[in-house]
Amino acid sequence: MHKFNFRDIEDSPTVIDYLEVQSYEMNVYLVYLTIDNQSGMLYDNKDKPMRFFSAGHIREAFAHCRVQQAVMKHDTPYDEMIGNPPKSKEQMALPFSMELPY
Repeated sequence: MHKFNFRDIEDSPTVIDYLEVQSYEMNVYLVYLTIDNQSGMLYDNKDKPMRFFSAGHIREAFAHCRVQQAVMKHDTPYDEMIGNPPKSKEQMALPFSMELPY
């Protein structure tokens, strides 16, 4: 898996083939990218997975890029905690708009 550094993307108009927003509890979002047949997580300047705290934060960070496809996946443990059957191995991916509302 490739490791994308935000500092390499933030100032250049990059074409992103696939952007996956991984949504977790407490409004934490991580981003998985595919650029030129290389896929991997986005890392910050401290070499840790880059955290975003809103959908707008993600849209602003990638506003200068051309994103071909963007989706959001949400992971939650609640179904299993209340006795529902385990989730399928494949998470459902919902379309994620990269359009800024303003």
